Amino acid sequence: MALWDRIKESASQMQTQLVAKKNDLKSGAFRDASMAMCALVAAADGTVDPSERQRVAQLIATNEVLQNFPADDLRRRFEENLDKLTADFAFGKVSVLQEIAKAKKKPAEGRAVIQIGIVIGGADGDFDKDEQAVVREACYALDLPPHEFDL
Repeated sequence: MALWDRIKESASQMQTQLVAKKNDLKSGAFRDASMAMCALVAAADGTVDPSERQRVAQLIATNEVLQNFPADDLRRRFEENLDKLTADFAFGKVSVLQEIAKAKKKPAEGRAVIQIGIVIGGADGDFDKDEQAVVREACYALDLPPHEFDL
């Protein structure tokens, strides 16, 4: 199986798992951590191009799990995290990882945040090394083993 197909299949499986847990993913910590994760993956290479913003906006609008929250609120939180990362990536990353770590208290939420990161990273068909690296860092922030997610 080609790498591209494996990425698509993995992202699809992650999305299916997220939908199955939808009713458990309604906390403010999950909301905040998932938007921080989206921003971190979008800015993983140090820049954020309009297509990445569009991809995340589309995910926010269409993802069943994220429909537990108002789309405008999610978009605002995503943009705030993105602003931190684009102003000063290294400093912003510390703040964004702290936001992600809020989901640590509930392992199911932490895993869902990682899965959202993988879905976002694989949305363009190329879950690149920079994106994998920031999702791996988020695993550590959530006390989850990266190998559990093939990272």
